[in-house]
Amino acid sequence: MRKPIMAGNWKMYKTESEAVDFAKNLKPLVAGVKDRTILICTPFPALSKVNDALRDSNVALGAQNLYWEDEGAFTGEVSAPMLKAVGCTYVIIGHSERRQYFGETEATVNKKLKAAIKHNLNAIVCVGETLEQREKGETFKIIERQVKEGLHSFDPAKRDHWSFVILAYEPVWAIGTGKTATPEQAQEVHAFIRGLLPKEVAQEVRILYGGSVKPENVKELMAQPDIDGGLVGGASLKVESFEKLVRY
Repeated sequence: MRKPIMAGNWKMYKTESEAVDFAKNLKPLVAGVKDRTILICTPFPALSKVNDALRDSNVALGAQNLYWEDEGAFTGEVSAPMLKAVGCTYVIIGHSERRQYFGETEATVNKKLKAAIKHNLNAIVCVGETLEQREKGETFKIIERQVKEGLHSFDPAKRDHWSFVILAYEPVWAIGTGKTATPEQAQEVHAFIRGLLPKEVAQEVRILYGGSVKPENVKELMAQPDIDGGLVGGASLKVESFEKLVRY
């Protein structure tokens, strides 16, 4: 049985004090939720203080990116050991905005994923097609390339590695636009992604949906057999709406 995940990706929102206030307010509201993973991924500057605020809670902490080297002359980058040191147990890799604005590729996603797993960070690897690609009928071709190249050289026999791998399908055309893939559209792609995974681990890997997930549509999305959670943007920025998502 795959444990659902409700993950908030805050992107470049919230100062340190705003993030800490959110964490303190969220803790008591979700304290009794045991059957799903609750995760917030804050901007780098807030991670340490938010970790302190979340102590002794059932809310996990994640980062939105990492670099693949442990240390070195890489100005502006953050490594897996640094994330671990401030309390992160999760990290998002290859978000569509990282691909669109910062030139991330399947090759860099693969290197970052290996770095995350080396340090026992749960890695949420994002894949998804643009509106133009969907309209051209290229959805499955794009997804297949992103999954296979992003997970290149991962041995299905190393189940301990695969236990840290989480995938997130985020149709780019549905991110921040108010548009959402229908539950049936999302399920179709999620089932396709699961079919690309090695059969030894396919039924264990969790696949999240990201793309204008909100309290009004989360229940229908989560009812789909291959959707194991949400990677939520805007609706994760307010405590009230995120609590509703967690308790879908």
